[in-house]
Amino acid sequence: MALKTIAALAAIFLSTAVLADVQSLRGDKLDTMAKKPANMKIVNIKGGIERSFKLQPPMVPHEVDKYEINLKINGCMKCHSEDTYEKEKAPKVGESHYMDRDGKMLKSLSSRRYFCTQCHAAQMGADPLVQNNFQGAK
Repeated sequence: MALKTIAALAAIFLSTAVLADVQSLRGDKLDTMAKKPANMKIVNIKGGIERSFKLQPPMVPHEVDKYEINLKINGCMKCHSEDTYEKEKAPKVGESHYMDRDGKMLKSLSSRRYFCTQCHAAQMGADPLVQNNFQGAK
C-alpha cells in the first residue's frame, strides 16, 4: 500500500514539474489564467464558407456570442426558422434538424439539433497556430 502511495505522489510531482515548462502553440508560458483572445473579425464570405468535408455543418458568417440559446429561447431561429428565413434572407434550418433519432419528422426542432453552436461555429479571420496543409474534400 505504501509503495502505491509513493508511486502516485511521484507521478503527481513529475507531471507538475513537466507542466511548468510547457508552452502553448502561441509561445506563451502556460498560465493559470486564460488570456482574452485577440479581437478577430468574423469572415463574411458571400455565398457562404466552403465546407472542408462531406456533411460538415456550415460555418456561421456572423457573430453568435451574444445569441441566447437555452431551453426556452433559441436566438438563431429568429432568422433561420421556417417562418422568418425568407424575410431575413437567411438560410433555412435543414430538414434533418426536425428529425428524431428514428427518422420521424417533428413539428419543432429536434432536441438533438436545438443547440446550434454545438456544431455550427463562427469563422474567424485568425492565422493558424501551426503550419497546416489540410485540403478538404472538393
